[in-house]
Amino acid sequence: MLLAIDIGNTNVTVGVFKGERLLATWRAASDVHKMPDEYAILLLSLLNRQELDASDIKDGALCSVVPPLTSVFEELFQRYFDINPLVVEAGIRTGLRILSENPREVGADRVVDAVAAFRLYGGPAIVVDFGTATVFDAISKEGDYLGGAIAPGIRIAAEALFERASKLPRIELIKPKSAIGKNTVTSMQSGIVFGYVGLIEGIVARFQSELGEKARVVATGGLASIIAKETRVIDVVDLDLTLVGLRLIHELNKTH
Repeated sequence: MLLAIDIGNTNVTVGVFKGERLLATWRAASDVHKMPDEYAILLLSLLNRQELDASDIKDGALCSVVPPLTSVFEELFQRYFDINPLVVEAGIRTGLRILSENPREVGADRVVDAVAAFRLYGGPAIVVDFGTATVFDAISKEGDYLGGAIAPGIRIAAEALFERASKLPRIELIKPKSAIGKNTVTSMQSGIVFGYVGLIEGIVARFQSELGEKARVVATGGLASIIAKETRVIDVVDLDLTLVGLRLIHELNKTH
């Protein structure tokens, strides 16, 4: 079995694959203060709860945008699974040509998402990842990574309103009944949820125009489903896109 781990700024997402089948997924908070043993205790208990034997895990793949946690999870793999995981970084075979000005600047998660989107859905494609940041990536019909756009994440925007405007409360990120809010909470929900729908539609339209042809739009990340229900520009919601990309890159490197 393959243990795939995506380390983001907010969450650590874990998946276990048996061949191409994704057996289980979990999310935990990203915490740079946690030691390898602490994450290992959590992970081993989750495996046990799912009736998965840790000794059956023979391979590992990892992508990270949090450098302090990269070494934490590498040590976890080595100590608890006796595995040197594949870490997606410069020099790793991905099958993807990165055509941005500085390929080393492109986050590992963006590369992994692009690989998965092209392999699963073809090109051209646009990936919208609703994470700590809202990230857009464009992939050509030939499978080349062209570049993208980065906007503040939905939760960051909501928290900024709460923290910087003294009379505005912290709110639940759900769709309000109407765009015209009848109170402070629904007004904020309208501005954030429908505001981000407008953001998605606007940037996707610009990407489509610059690509010169209809691209398939793939959404991923924790809040993808909420936004996807409110717009027709998103074709597919794939919450496991990054984990699948890790599996695909691991397979590519294992065979070379």
